[in-house]
Amino acid sequence: MGLGFNPHDMDKTIYNLLVSTDVTIHDVILKTSVKNLDLVPGNIDLSAAEVQLVNEVAREQILANALRPVLADYDYIIIDCLPSLGLLTVNALTASQGVIIPLECEFFALRGVALLMDTIAKVQDRLNPDLKLEGILATMYDPRTVHSREVLKTVVDAFGDGVFHTVINRTIKFPETSVAGEPITSYAGTSSGADAYRQLAREVIMREK
Repeated sequence: MGLGFNPHDMDKTIYNLLVSTDVTIHDVILKTSVKNLDLVPGNIDLSAAEVQLVNEVAREQILANALRPVLADYDYIIIDCLPSLGLLTVNALTASQGVIIPLECEFFALRGVALLMDTIAKVQDRLNPDLKLEGILATMYDPRTVHSREVLKTVVDAFGDGVFHTVINRTIKFPETSVAGEPITSYAGTSSGADAYRQLAREVIMREK
């Protein structure tokens, strides 16, 4: 919804791409109002794909195969995963060259990072040896609280340079952008949140050089 589309009104989404051999990536790509940014939408239907794909041959490679026809058309393809470690996430990792792990600055989220790192290691070993960890991104950070500061310190102590220098602070602007149907860089282009994501983009590019 952050790009102005209502996911519930879509005739074809990434769900159809994954479960139907009659749907191609070109059938589901949408042009957005943001220059040079296209979208493959998803909605609640995607939750059913996990069950439907479990008995498919080469089920871990379905997304990678679906994206292959357009890989040369884009500088970056960003796959936004559900907060789970199921088959859909494994598909995303198999289709990717790099992983950014967003970590909400809460202690309960630290356990999720450990589990995801284990999943990444298994995918690297069995399915995608070229997959690399781009970095861990601290999000929802509130520098005013001891809790947030302690979580960030714990992550940096554990992963060192594997943590992005960019930190995404908690701000009211993020939920507002969802309501407005715009990315934060256009809805509140001069806000600290927009600046943080621009800084993250620069840092990702620098790490690739």
